[in-house]
Amino acid sequence: MILELADIRIQAGKQTEFDAAIQRGLEQVISKAKGFQGYKVNKGIESPERYILTIFWDTLENHTVDFRESAAFQEWRAIVGPYFAAPPVVEHFSLLAKSA
Repeated sequence: MILELADIRIQAGKQTEFDAAIQRGLEQVISKAKGFQGYKVNKGIESPERYILTIFWDTLENHTVDFRESAAFQEWRAIVGPYFAAPPVVEHFSLLAKSA
């Protein structure tokens, strides 16, 4: 399993609107993608315009090829993109260790 971590910064004062948009995009678009396994969204406390989105994929290519090169990616960006203050920083991780 691959973990995608997206560090998202949104425009100030748009948190309530973005909260609804990101949940809609995840449920209506990303959750239907090939290799999708689940997600978590965390909101910043000290930095209320910062969100950390983690998505679990079967393979790296499920995100970088199957999803990113699909029409679904454009649909996702149309939902959440208008709120971005800057492009998200996205990285991928593999599991090294886990607690019970």
